[in-house]
Amino acid sequence: MDWTHYRFRSRWVLPASPATVYDVLERAEEYPRWWPQVREVTRLDDTTGVIRIRSLLPYDLRFTAREARRDPGAGVLEIVMSGDIEGWARWTITAQGADALARFEQAVHVHKALLRRFAVPGRPVFRANHRLMMRAGRRGLVTYLEAV
Repeated sequence: MDWTHYRFRSRWVLPASPATVYDVLERAEEYPRWWPQVREVTRLDDTTGVIRIRSLLPYDLRFTAREARRDPGAGVLEIVMSGDIEGWARWTITAQGADALARFEQAVHVHKALLRRFAVPGRPVFRANHRLMMRAGRRGLVTYLEAV
């Protein structure tokens, strides 16, 4: 097993239309407004930016995100990442009754030295840290959607 490889999945039911959720999620530079752990997004051009995240544990992750797919008709937003983490992440937004269902999938390899050093003993903690980040992101997005 490669202890520096992670695969994450989350499902968020959100009180808005899929189109509204897609519109919010495609504006990554605004994530810090509603997702506390997304500390900074610096756009480099129309399809690339540098993102800094930090959850409960005392370390930042920085990576460059490049748009790989933007398909409003299918409700798909996908990026490829390089830097402290390398891999891909995808949002797929569909209808669920009157709400939107946002499915998040991510597969990454960790390159940050600290996380590699503690890959085996820290794995459960790193996974819990990610769950906390995703939970806070969902709460923040629900609040944000209620205001727009």
